[in-house]
Amino acid sequence: MTSLISEIPTVSSKQGLVESLERLVRAYYQQPSPRDATRRRVGVSSAILGPEEAIGVLRTVLSGWITQGQVTAQFEREFAEYIGVKHAIAVNSGSSANLVALAALIEADRLPVGDEVIVPATTFATVAAPLIQLGLVPVYVDVCADTYNLDPQAVEAAISPKTAAIMPVHTVGHPADLSAVLRIAQRHNLCVIEDCCESHGSSLDGRKVGSFGAINTFSFFVAHNMTTGEGGMIVTDDEPLAILCRSLREFGRVDQRDIAQERFYSDGVLNEYDKRYVFQRPGYNVRMTDVAAAMGIEQLRKLDVFNARRRDNAAFYRAALLRSCADVLEPAIERPGAFHTYYTYAMTIRPGAPFTRRQLVDHLESHGIETRPIFAGCLPDQPGFRQAPHRIVGALPVARWIRDWSLFLGVHPGVSDEDRQHVVQTIESFVKAQPG
Repeated sequence: MTSLISEIPTVSSKQGLVESLERLVRAYYQQPSPRDATRRRVGVSSAILGPEEAIGVLRTVLSGWITQGQVTAQFEREFAEYIGVKHAIAVNSGSSANLVALAALIEADRLPVGDEVIVPATTFATVAAPLIQLGLVPVYVDVCADTYNLDPQAVEAAISPKTAAIMPVHTVGHPADLSAVLRIAQRHNLCVIEDCCESHGSSLDGRKVGSFGAINTFSFFVAHNMTTGEGGMIVTDDEPLAILCRSLREFGRVDQRDIAQERFYSDGVLNEYDKRYVFQRPGYNVRMTDVAAAMGIEQLRKLDVFNARRRDNAAFYRAALLRSCADVLEPAIERPGAFHTYYTYAMTIRPGAPFTRRQLVDHLESHGIETRPIFAGCLPDQPGFRQAPHRIVGALPVARWIRDWSLFLGVHPGVSDEDRQHVVQTIESFVKAQPG
């Protein structure tokens, strides 16, 4: 390291300086990270970054172009290819991805304002929030106890003359039952929008989630299977929807694809007006930066390796919990045909267990093991959504049990063999200490 630092002042060119900086970055990541065994912490999430991401960001910053540009376009192309779709539109968050995708469907007359969209009751706030913000009505249905995903039977029961779409969420990485959802959608002429914000790389019968619906969304928040710090992506095979999304994410600008050949715009009112300042619709400013995209390119290349470790950690937890705690805890499963990428590892306390979720959570947290509930639990029960426009179908017994009795743990690639053994031993010791 000292020799690398000492060489920098002697480098005579910018390129030489860049190469020296990159060697320093690689050397930094080769240094061991000290771990304090007395302060063990197993987090629910962790960004796994290496020299590739740091160097990609460094090169982007040094290029002088840091906002949306060619690096973002490269990330879009590579992500679309990975998912198996024609178009990918990068934005600044998964929440923005949902907002823009839904706004595009509304403008395309595929989703009339005031109509209903069926969503799982157990989900995150930003599934329903953009529906409400855009004048649509979320219809909450119950979920399956084993996957936390919307129950197709509940979807069928929820359809009304106002139903326009179904929005399955692949909760914590397990694919929703898309075969059933698509059959229902086809029978009733409904649009399907996949929320894949927690399921990068998940698949159903070998086909990646995000490639089934009319338009679908991903998040690259720091806690997810791959990250750009903050970021999101809309994916679709529908070119008109893709064009609308690109306009909506960037102020509502006119289509810019042919600007190199035809820079100026005329329509009878505007005459030879620079297309960069022609706005076809009210839009947003939710672009991804090239800095974020540089990180995303490298994270995508590592995603399958990351997911393999998540699956290995999840398999370890499931085997251990079934062996010692199956009478009181229902661990996460993977249905036949599903490829689960385990954003986290979910579990539910069974009826009749001699302890509460709070007691288990307190025990785990006191031993350095982070926990979370399954997102909002039952979203229509959350204070900010009780009075917002919505419809509930049925009593939501499963979602409300999950609300009160479920939790998840971290299975990210930063969870070591020693960490996961500590987690299992901590849960086992707690269960064994219970009366009866």
